[in-house]
Amino acid sequence: MKLQKKTKSNWHDFSHPDGKRYSRQGFPEAIYCPGKTVDQIISIARRLQQHGGPVIGTRADEKIFRAIKRKFKTAKYFASARIILVSKQKNAVRNNPAGYVCVVTAGTTDIPVAEEASVIAEILGSKVERVYDIGVAGAHRLFEHSDKLQKAACVVVCAGMEGALPSIIGGLVGCPVVGVPTSVGYGSNLKGFSALLTMLNSCAVNVCAVNIDDGIGAGVIAHLINGRPFK
Repeated sequence: MKLQKKTKSNWHDFSHPDGKRYSRQGFPEAIYCPGKTVDQIISIARRLQQHGGPVIGTRADEKIFRAIKRKFKTAKYFASARIILVSKQKNAVRNNPAGYVCVVTAGTTDIPVAEEASVIAEILGSKVERVYDIGVAGAHRLFEHSDKLQKAACVVVCAGMEGALPSIIGGLVGCPVVGVPTSVGYGSNLKGFSALLTMLNSCAVNVCAVNIDDGIGAGVIAHLINGRPFK
């Protein structure tokens, strides 16, 4: 069997980026970096940039960023969130909501996922207030931040272990609460699955949940909620 030669027509067949998503939906297609070669990431980024919107790379390490920076001089790296941003503007703002998103963690180990949510919401134009390490093992810490939580347009809550914190916050605030189960925990945490089930079974009707460790999805949803406040 003959191997097909790489030509201009098939060189990019490994990917078909949705370059018009930014103009259509208000947020660009993000490049999920794990599992892709550096050359593939750069190729996808170039094709997305041709459409004029920002380029976002997620779950990126320092090695990937250095390679991107050599090709895109405006590239920025948010190490705590593992996010790369290539943009001519400060952020990818389509709207600049007056409200803010509050991002909460149960523990310090949940912060990398929370930073994904925080940074992506900020890139898209939302103001973000961070409240970290106020889990249910010391629930009194929650009430020190009750005013900040209650004034938010949306609260993102990242929690591993048993994942109870979103339900507690859901009972204290009148806005949507986006639960993010994290894979933090011991054996029966099942790499975040038990926390996910807790959030899905929440008695607080304003609580919803995204996938395990999905800080990006939570940040986008929170930004969209913040941009469309309740009437």
